[in-house]
This record gives sequence, C-alpha cells and structure tokens, in this order.
Amino acid sequence: MADYENTLFEQEHISNHILKNRYITAPMTRVSSDEDGTPNERVRQYYEQFAVGGFAAVITEGVYPDTAYSQGYEYQGGLATEKHKEAWKPIVSDMQHRGAKVIAQLMHAGAQSQGNYYKDTSVAPSAFQPPGGKVPVYGGEGEFQTAEPLSKEGIDEVKRGFVQSARLAREAGFDGIELHGANGYLLDQFLSETINVRDDEYGGSVENRLRMLVETIHDVRAEVGSNMMLGIRISQLKATNPHFRWPGGEEDARIIFTALGASEVDYIHISDMDATAPGFGKNTMTMTEAAQKFSGVPVIACGSLSDPETASSLIENNIADFISIARQALANPDTPIRVKRGLPLDEFDKEAIMKPKAYIKDEEFEKELAEDI
Repeated sequence: MADYENTLFEQEHISNHILKNRYITAPMTRVSSDEDGTPNERVRQYYEQFAVGGFAAVITEGVYPDTAYSQGYEYQGGLATEKHKEAWKPIVSDMQHRGAKVIAQLMHAGAQSQGNYYKDTSVAPSAFQPPGGKVPVYGGEGEFQTAEPLSKEGIDEVKRGFVQSARLAREAGFDGIELHGANGYLLDQFLSETINVRDDEYGGSVENRLRMLVETIHDVRAEVGSNMMLGIRISQLKATNPHFRWPGGEEDARIIFTALGASEVDYIHISDMDATAPGFGKNTMTMTEAAQKFSGVPVIACGSLSDPETASSLIENNIADFISIARQALANPDTPIRVKRGLPLDEFDKEAIMKPKAYIKDEEFEKELAEDI
C-alpha cells in the first residue's frame, strides 16, 4: 500500500465519533424525493451505494428544515415533518449498518429558492434578487423572484425551524448535523455584505453578519446535546456567483473562522472549486488552510480532490483532517475501496453522471439519458 493510502485510511475522530477513514461523501443537490419532500426507495439506493463503497461518513443533500420558506427545489428532500423523519429512519439505519456515519445537512435556501411546495414567496436578510437565472437541471426556469426581507420575528422563526429539524434528525438516528452556511443559501446570505444590507445587529460588520450563524449553531447544539456531531459548511463562492470572494480577504477569513471555532461546532466543512488554490488572491492561504489556522476544530476539505495523492498531502501537512468528494463519488461510489486496493478510478463523465435526480442505473435513467442525447 502506498504511503498516501495509509494516510487516507487512518482512523480519526470528530467529537466523540470515530470515523474509519478520511473519506466523506460530500453533500450533492438531489431532487428525487416525493413532491412533499419525503425520501423514497430511490433515495435509499442512492445513499446506500456510498456506505457500501467504504466512505467513513455520508453527508446528505441539503434537506429543508421547515414547512415555510426554506425549500429551494421541487422534489428536494425535507426533514421538516414527522413523515419526513420516519422515511429517513431506514435510510440512515441502512448506511450505519454498512459502517458509515450519517450526517444530515440542513439547508434554508433563502432568496436562492426556485421551487417551494409550501410557499410562493421567498425570504432573505434584505430584499434581494439572485443574479442570473434559475438552474434548469434542478427544475428551474426564468429569473429568481426578489426575496422579502426577514423581520426579527422571521429570523426567530428560521432559527426555530433549524432547531425542530435538528430534533427530527436526532430522532431519525442521524449521527450528526451540518448547517449549510455556504454557496449562497440563507445562512451564507447573512454573511455576505453584498446581500445583507441590514442596519440592525444582524448587518453591518463581519461580526454582526456572523450573528445569525453563531446563534443558529448555539440553538441547534442546545437541542441535540453533545452526542451528535455538529458542523457547518462554508464557502466564498455562491451557486449564482461562483467567482465571489470575501471583500476583506484573509482578514475576513480570520474573523469568520475564529468565531466559528469558538462556537459549539465540531467541524468546519469548506466548499471550494479547488481546495489547493489560493483562496484570497495570489500567494495567499487556501480556504482550507485558513479554516485550519484560525478555527482550531477539525476541517473537511472539498474541491477537486479526486487524486488520492493530492488528497493525502492535505492531511499529511495538517491542512485538513478529512476529504469530501462529490463528482468522483458519483463516478466511483466505491472510491475508498478502490483506492485502498490500488484499483483505477473511473473518470467523471458529466453528460452521463451529473444528473441531480438520484438515479441509480435503471431503465428510467437510461431512457431519460437517451432522450437528452
């Protein structure tokens, strides 16, 4: 076994949970649940393949936490009702029995909502219309609507939704919760000074714009206790603006990651296009390096880490503690097994694989693919 393979297959812990290796399946937007957000057999099969494939942990797609404004996509999975909870139970249990930890990513879409079973309007920290159009591959069409600004009461309602969903996740048997604070969704909208132009305690300085994230972390931790992992995903890029960078560069990173490290999170999960690229301009730290330096909590790196040697180097150099992969996991749901055995990895084929519906190679998938071609 190569040295990098040894590194990737060392056990490591997050809080009181031991992960059998350093590979984690990254959250990927899926739109395969029932119309009301209830996960189904197809969703179970989708997640099962990663647990069977040897991943130490699987982070779910972003699931919406309430039956108000949080849903972002039609047929997106939810964790907002008792029905949702009961449907997730066997999916979670199946993955755990196959040796994987299971983490529910809770996501409030905010202004970046293009389909909601419950509401016709959207909300954000301030009135805001996301740039560009909705994403057709996720069922969207046309421009985003302008979101309504959240009142103080609305902010409290959002936090209560996260807390209720965290309780449902605990009761469904999940090992952990990840708050989606990345990619332009609601928590990230609070963090962004170009979206959040509030003049109260939730707007203005970086510290104020962090308030919503830190308060949500605190409230969720109070609900689930210390036994569940609690993490947060952070990015600079937005789904509707992949080139966005924090205006304050490394100083913003210092403030943000220091505050998150001082909160009750057990880990920080970085979302980036390339985890090895400078994050704040030429000759600067990467996002992952900044999170590791300033937070003091375990860091999960994500972004173009399909090469095992590159992934291993981040761990060997104490830049990251875990590696999460997305596109490669779609192409190779058994990536950990292949890497451990020294087997080749299939290349990612965007045309054949990048389908947001969680289709496992079945007749319906092949029929849709043929129609697309």
